[in-house]
Amino acid sequence: MKILIVDDEKPARDRLRQLVDDFGNHEVVGEAANGEEAIAIAAKVAPEIVLLDIRMPGVDGIETAHHLNAMQQPPAVVFTTAYDEYAIDAFDARAIGYVLKPVRRERLQRAIEHASRLSGQMLNELVVGSKLESQRNHVCARLHDELRLIPLDDIRFFSADQKYVVVHHASGEDLIDDSLKSLEEEFANRFVRIHRGALVAVDMIEKLEKTADGRTLVMLRNTALDEDNTPDDELVVSRRHLATVRRRLKGG
Repeated sequence: MKILIVDDEKPARDRLRQLVDDFGNHEVVGEAANGEEAIAIAAKVAPEIVLLDIRMPGVDGIETAHHLNAMQQPPAVVFTTAYDEYAIDAFDARAIGYVLKPVRRERLQRAIEHASRLSGQMLNELVVGSKLESQRNHVCARLHDELRLIPLDDIRFFSADQKYVVVHHASGEDLIDDSLKSLEEEFANRFVRIHRGALVAVDMIEKLEKTADGRTLVMLRNTALDEDNTPDDELVVSRRHLATVRRRLKGG
């Protein structure tokens, strides 16, 4: 099996590499010190298993696992953790592979043998059951052989485009595999649905504007205007969602 090792502490990575080498029938194809490195390396070397630390600065292990799921051939994940009984019970209950630190040879070997691929739902349930505080700070777009992380702070809105979702952000637009429904549930504290096919970042909304034909438009901060002096992206608020949008803009 091709294995990628991810841990922000070099001694921990060295220990895992030595153990994997000792097994003799697996190959370490890369090492990463954080989640962003892991995602970039995984897209290039296509590991079959990722040994993934949970507690890392920046993009933590749970978020990294979410993004690894966006690969065309997602790797199996074995978490390495020093968390308490709540986390362990949650891992056991969902049959998610994990190894407690300090890592022991026999336990690691069993975890690798029984590694399984994770769904986004399993990861969400793990966060709740383990009492971990973990919410993605990025969404992940798949571009050919590359995975691009897009910070939530840069996202203006999400819009539905047939079976995909378009994320409109500070650097342009990208397609992502997440559904609008799952994005709305996960990021309910930061985005508001304005109609059936769009979620808008509340902090990006400058004002609501009424048109001559009676529609209500969301006007975003720093919105570009086209030749007719109208916004490039016309975001119409449906009657069904208008009260909710107004309440969110007032901080409710």
